[in-house]
Amino acid sequence: MSLKKKKYPRESFVSMTELVLPNDTNTLNNLMGGRLMHWMDIVSAIAAQRHSNSIVVTASVDNISFRHPIQLGNVVTLKAKVTRAFNSSMEVRIDVSAENIPQAKKIESNSAYFTFVAVDHNNQPIDVPEVEPETDEERALYDGALRRRQLRLILSGRMKPQEANELKSIFDIKEAQS
Repeated sequence: MSLKKKKYPRESFVSMTELVLPNDTNTLNNLMGGRLMHWMDIVSAIAAQRHSNSIVVTASVDNISFRHPIQLGNVVTLKAKVTRAFNSSMEVRIDVSAENIPQAKKIESNSAYFTFVAVDHNNQPIDVPEVEPETDEERALYDGALRRRQLRLILSGRMKPQEANELKSIFDIKEAQS
């Protein structure tokens, strides 16, 4: 059964807050990258579930760069929302900030894109609602999602560079010659 209709990014928005405890840290008292990626997977999966009203599975994770270390005792806030949907898949953007409350310091630590596929109870892909961006920022994320998707498909070997119409100008790809 298809639930095809349009939904707004705000309908999938999720905010999650975690406190960095000693068990979450490495020997330098910084949050372990794997723990942060775990939290990012959870918050983005919830956003994808809200958008699709279904079970979702993680299909891909884009580059996660650690701009600033997150320290023991920091409060970490992860915000996620669906930026665009393609048939059964959804791109979710996650923004991570860390706050040292006693020092009144807040940093933007990370951002990333995760892709999820909506599935039924037999683990078969199902259609998801389209995304209807409302703000300029949401429209920019929506427009860029097709390029990011094509790049993911090329990197995974599921698309030939010559087929990536949205990326041709970036890579100066010429039509295949016989």
